[in-house]
Amino acid sequence: MTTQTPAQIPVEEMSFELAMRELEGVVDQLERGDVALDASIALYERGAALKKRCEDELKRAEEKVAAITLDANGAATGTAPLDAG
Repeated sequence: MTTQTPAQIPVEEMSFELAMRELEGVVDQLERGDVALDASIALYERGAALKKRCEDELKRAEEKVAAITLDANGAATGTAPLDAG
């Protein structure tokens, strides 16, 4: 079994934490300014995809939290179905 580096893992398969770590690395590289123009463009595109992945995962987590129902004492009792509309 081979281990993939973050850059080899498709963005849509990354966990939030992995995508955030890679995004931070992309930002660091771009801020240093020592990357060739073509590489900078590719990094920017990868960074945009990573940012979207992080936003999507945060939204999904927020929806899950919002769906938790509480009883009269404030204890979680389960989840309510998400309103897909």
